[in-house]
Amino acid sequence: MATVATTAPRQSRPHGRFRGAALGVVAWLAGLVFVLPILWMVLTSFHSEADAATNPPSVAAALTLDGYREFFGLTGGASPWPSLINSMTASLVSTLLTLLLALPAAYALSIRPVKKWTDVLFFFLSTKMLPLVAALLPIYLFAKNTGLLDNIWALVILYTAMNLPIAVWMMQSFLSEVPVAIIEAARIDGARLPTVLGRVVAPIALPGIAATALICFIFSWNELMFARVLTGVVAETAPVFLTTFITSQGLFLAKVCAASLVISLPVLAAGFAAQDKLVQGLSLGAVK
Repeated sequence: MATVATTAPRQSRPHGRFRGAALGVVAWLAGLVFVLPILWMVLTSFHSEADAATNPPSVAAALTLDGYREFFGLTGGASPWPSLINSMTASLVSTLLTLLLALPAAYALSIRPVKKWTDVLFFFLSTKMLPLVAALLPIYLFAKNTGLLDNIWALVILYTAMNLPIAVWMMQSFLSEVPVAIIEAARIDGARLPTVLGRVVAPIALPGIAATALICFIFSWNELMFARVLTGVVAETAPVFLTTFITSQGLFLAKVCAASLVISLPVLAAGFAAQDKLVQGLSLGAVK
């Protein structure tokens, strides 16, 4: 008579639970390492200049809004609103132009691939390998000879050109996941290329497009070197305005922290609003 072998259910190993707890602690510590400087900047922005300059720093010092009053020009200083508007204009318009140019280029490289499309992608990405300092003088001379110095549209064109290679590279990987059968069905129904891009491809690749747009917006908003050289008073951007707080009289730490926090808010708000699309876009194609 055959005997049926029974196996006892596996019991969770103690060292497995310990390993999971240890990894959780390491993850929390790593998160604190990244978040702590931001929290310190926020706390310092609510201190007076005297308390912010103490060594060691005074954590329990009295809180005040003087840094924010000085940043917004409520105490007689320069207003930051023109610089913030310039940064918003340059970032939004350049991001929109980048997407409009990158979408058909990525379509040609992924869904309707051209010959040696990998070489084309490498050429796009190789343009990002050029040191920015090497292109600074030619771009300055071009802007000077064409009357584009201290003009916000010079930054729009420049940011579009700077972000276009990485946008094409990212969107090509996103668009390669779009089913070709849907596009062919739309073309059989008589849809032209603009209709295919706008009504078929774009809705399917929306997470990838949102991720690309957010990255281009962050790159444009944070750019400092070209904005510092090509702008003056009229087209001054927010990062350039931030550098004006470092003067020969010293570093106004509380004011700088308040300004840094305010200038970072648009990027943080955009990232928070599009976080679900960003995660979907950056992980698109990672799991088959």
